[in-house]
Amino acid sequence: MVCATSDSPPLMRREAAHAAMTIAEHFAESGRQVLLLMDSVTRFAMALREIGLAAGEPPATRGYTPSVFAELPRLLERAGPRGEGCAGAITGLFTVLVEGDDHDEPVADAVRGILDGHVVLERRIAERGRYPAVEVLRSLSRTVPGCLEPAERELMQRARRILALHAEMADLVRLGAYRAGTDPAVDEALRLAPRIEAMLMQGKGERSSVTEAFAALEAALEDNADGA
Repeated sequence: MVCATSDSPPLMRREAAHAAMTIAEHFAESGRQVLLLMDSVTRFAMALREIGLAAGEPPATRGYTPSVFAELPRLLERAGPRGEGCAGAITGLFTVLVEGDDHDEPVADAVRGILDGHVVLERRIAERGRYPAVEVLRSLSRTVPGCLEPAERELMQRARRILALHAEMADLVRLGAYRAGTDPAVDEALRLAPRIEAMLMQGKGERSSVTEAFAALEAALEDNADGA
């Protein structure tokens, strides 16, 4: 564990992130599969901003200096598989604290373009009691399609379409502006989206394999127009 608390000097906070990555690289270069957890990229970026401003750099987007966005890939791109002939790899889980729930703020936007996958947690989902509070529609991965079987990929895509349509129609349904039977696809989304949401809920001590998760999703997507 490498730790630099929020009251540490910005240079210490910056070097803590690089030190943790260097330790992970040491084990990966020896052929180990390494899991690196970093909390958080935002605090790392804030330390870089303090250093840049103290060095006289002009503030740019939301006060972040240009060097922040040059430094982020230098750190994050060090994760991943090692060179040819080395079986080691670093799997990095990097948290990003978005300002004001704005997922397009500069640090989140920059990290989104660097890393392969993004799991987005939403406060509003947690507030209604569904944990883990993952926003499925905003959570994406460029590598997932190549990891899934065709049947699993089809299930995932269908579930995302249903959740997207349900989110699109939610305001109209809430206002009573949609009449059941007008659109079969919307009717299906209204029936199945709550079942998908229930499937996504998981207790702190609950565990399931990938196979079990897809089986539960398949069961949730079994449509019965009569609601039985």
